[in-house]
Amino acid sequence: MNIYDISRLAGVSIATVSRVLNGSEKVSEATRRKVLAVMDQNGYTPNAFARGLGLNTMRTVGILCADSSDIYLAKVIYLLERELRRCGYASMLCCTGYRLAEKEKYLQLLLSRGVDALILAGSQFIEEKQEDNAYLYEAAKKLPVFLLNGILTGSGAYSVVCDDALAVKELTDRLLSLGSRQPVFLYRSFSYSGKQKLAGFLRSLAEHGIPEQGRSFLCPSGIPETARFLQELQDRGISFDACLASDDELAAGAVKYALHAGRKIPQELQVTGYNNSLLSVCSTPEITTADNRVEFLCSTAVSLLMQVLAGKDVPERTMYSATLICRATTRQPG
Repeated sequence: MNIYDISRLAGVSIATVSRVLNGSEKVSEATRRKVLAVMDQNGYTPNAFARGLGLNTMRTVGILCADSSDIYLAKVIYLLERELRRCGYASMLCCTGYRLAEKEKYLQLLLSRGVDALILAGSQFIEEKQEDNAYLYEAAKKLPVFLLNGILTGSGAYSVVCDDALAVKELTDRLLSLGSRQPVFLYRSFSYSGKQKLAGFLRSLAEHGIPEQGRSFLCPSGIPETARFLQELQDRGISFDACLASDDELAAGAVKYALHAGRKIPQELQVTGYNNSLLSVCSTPEITTADNRVEFLCSTAVSLLMQVLAGKDVPERTMYSATLICRATTRQPG
């Protein structure tokens, strides 16, 4: 079925069918019901691209993420798509990997598809060199661009960000208040979020008078790899009585290390993660972590995006706080 068939069966002009599809008020209610009834009886689905040309909107949002197999990003994608559906928008997902050239290629691909807006899921899209972010600045001039857990200053893009620095500082403060004196921090990237978490750890050390040198480490990804990395630190004579990790996977690796090394948790080694993912509760013992409230992050981003698309003014930066979830890998006060 096409628009010509609908026109013939409903006994109206092609222009009238087009007005019904586009939601025009220049059609009587009786005619609208008749045309819609014919469409329903014949299972007619309008071509989204053709309809988008008439409405000047595809009602589609492009989503970019680095790696959909990542447990955190997978949940972000699910929640974003759910919220967009509730608002009557479809989504188009591109998994870019971590190379700049691929990120730029897929962003241009989404632009060529005529999406109404872009959501960049994860802080991996903010590059170290400002000139490498030029393609994001250009995209933000053409359509709304929302960054989740990343800030691109002066770009005109919108950011929804958890205060990762504050959350890690509070976790570190807590471990130090519970007796640890030789904490280490494990992180896996120099992304915006990764740098903020590291900054929070270092700030806590400075406030407690603990030298920061040799306390933070770029760690390989994966639970067994993290366990081996910590064993290597121990073998090199680096002492630590607490391990703070930038995500729950690294924290689960720290728990695995402690079990193999015969170190009691939390008496001899306190461990914290980040994200409050399934890994934090699947671990034995369950892991103390920071809940960065991913559902709030996604619902807020989509809500703000809908306001932008409706022509309303919204703040370019929205920051919120994480919630600390204390479980069995850290000591109890008193």
